[in-house]
Amino acid sequence: MNVMQISFFVDPERRAPDQLLRDWFSLEQIAAAVASAGARVTVVQASLSPGTLTRGGVDFVFMAPELGETSLVRSDAFRALLRERAPDVLHVHGLGFARDVLALRELAPRVPILLQDHADRLPRLWRRGLWRRGFDAVDGVSFCARAQAEPFSRSRVLPRRVHVFEIPESTSAFTPGNAATARAATGLVGDPAVLWVAHLDRNKDPLTVLDGITTAVHDVPGITLTCCFGSAPLKSEVEDRIARDLELRDRVRLLGRVPHDQVEQLMRAADLFVLGSHREGSSFALMEALATGLTPVVTDIPSLRVLTGNGAVGRLWRRGDSRALAGALRDAAAALGPRSRSEVRGHFEEQLSSAAIGRKFAAAYASLSRADPAAAQARPREEALQ
Repeated sequence: MNVMQISFFVDPERRAPDQLLRDWFSLEQIAAAVASAGARVTVVQASLSPGTLTRGGVDFVFMAPELGETSLVRSDAFRALLRERAPDVLHVHGLGFARDVLALRELAPRVPILLQDHADRLPRLWRRGLWRRGFDAVDGVSFCARAQAEPFSRSRVLPRRVHVFEIPESTSAFTPGNAATARAATGLVGDPAVLWVAHLDRNKDPLTVLDGITTAVHDVPGITLTCCFGSAPLKSEVEDRIARDLELRDRVRLLGRVPHDQVEQLMRAADLFVLGSHREGSSFALMEALATGLTPVVTDIPSLRVLTGNGAVGRLWRRGDSRALAGALRDAAAALGPRSRSEVRGHFEEQLSSAAIGRKFAAAYASLSRADPAAAQARPREEALQ
């Protein structure tokens, strides 16, 4: 199958193509996953720094809209590339590009279009008409959790005829490693050593997590918490909370932003991974934890429920409930054993690895094709492309 993946979001920082792929790593991961399933993949990225790259057999084309045009789809270069590659399926990143999708449908009226959600939220009322027209022009949409489609369906933005697929947003290249070596390298201590990798904001809810750690001390006296974070609007509140609590002062370490490879080492060194999120489109940090075999203790919300196999690995807890978190930490710590990491990694391999994601997208593409995948490849593409 011949697949074209398209990202209409323009990088405002004008990063060069190779730097953009490093920073927006999921763009390459999703393409590589689909290629691993046997598809030929071309990625078109709207960019103010044009160029081309080939990685792992995937062609990445960074293309700017033509002068005076707002949509990449209307450029002669894009039209020529579309005719040349003759895709069987068009895979668009994001739900909020209705005008581009409508233009794409005009250009390729018979090629199935799949939209992939990237934590998009239901638009304000005045924009819903446009979104509805955009959704009406596509054949399928993927969410990390099927439940995430419900607000769009209830508001009638997402038509019932559009197929909804439950596919994780991306994957991770992290791997398990020797825990003792990782602890020596990172200085991580604790029994259990709990790791947080998330912003310090209201949605991630670090204050409830700190309350849960305090409550859990009675049952797991050796517990510690190490926090990696980027943006931190609640940092002063977190620091005050730690300073006021004798149970937390010597148990919590705030590392701030750390290099990506250091995150992998910390995950190899830790015993448990914690998240307090109230809402997540997905969670790259959770996927990375699972990739290293780290046992998750995360909130019971749709995307995290799906990523953990409905709690098949780790523990789920009610968001905003510190006592529920304390109980989940206690139970997860008690369940740790020699096979814990291999079991978590096994779940990752089966459901979240590059091969698994590739298979899921390949199946979605095939189901959207107007004919059997083999027949779709063979049909004359000039019939499908204007």
